[in-house]
Amino acid sequence: MSEPSPLGLFGGTFDPVHVGHLRLAEEAAEALGLQRVRWIPAGQPRHRQNPCVTAAHRLRMVELAIAGNPRFELDPAEAESGEASYTVPTLQRLRAELGERRPFVLLLGADAYAGLPSWHRWQELFALAHLAVAHRPGFAVDVAALPGALQAEHAARCVPDNDIGALAAAPAGRILNFPMTPLAVSATQLRGLLAQGRSARYLLPQPVIDYIDLHHLYRSNNGS
Repeated sequence: MSEPSPLGLFGGTFDPVHVGHLRLAEEAAEALGLQRVRWIPAGQPRHRQNPCVTAAHRLRMVELAIAGNPRFELDPAEAESGEASYTVPTLQRLRAELGERRPFVLLLGADAYAGLPSWHRWQELFALAHLAVAHRPGFAVDVAALPGALQAEHAARCVPDNDIGALAAAPAGRILNFPMTPLAVSATQLRGLLAQGRSARYLLPQPVIDYIDLHHLYRSNNGS
């Protein structure tokens, strides 16, 4: 029986989903040998202020953004639950769904990774998934700047950037960095552009722009 292929897991608020998110997922899939990337829009995230638009809108925008990529799939459970979104329970749910042997690879940006000790039950993550941290080419994660508890986990679990075989060899427990094309685009920046009525063309997928225009999103504070 062949070993199951690694599955990438990409969670976030996606308020709105943009080209930086898409490139991170695409480059992670290539660099890490991921069979698929499952996108998991948050319902009520606990690491930042409340999203500007509803979970239903954010879920639909992600669905539109990833529709043309057969390697991407959508997980609506968090967005549809209406409850607080925490990563450990989500990983436990996916383990129950997909089994204990499938390698899970949680995709993170460097900033999110540095803030990991603020996450709910963060040290349980390593028993449930590998962590893959995106960084600019030539600028790997600054280990000395990480919080002390995370430094210790990083030292014990980090494997060389090119050792993607370590991700396939076990279902969880490793940390690996991977470089991605630097794109100076953020959801905060895009919300500002949209609030001013300015163009976000080429920063957002066109179907997402069309959806935002149709529903008049990011034009007011009501998220309708």
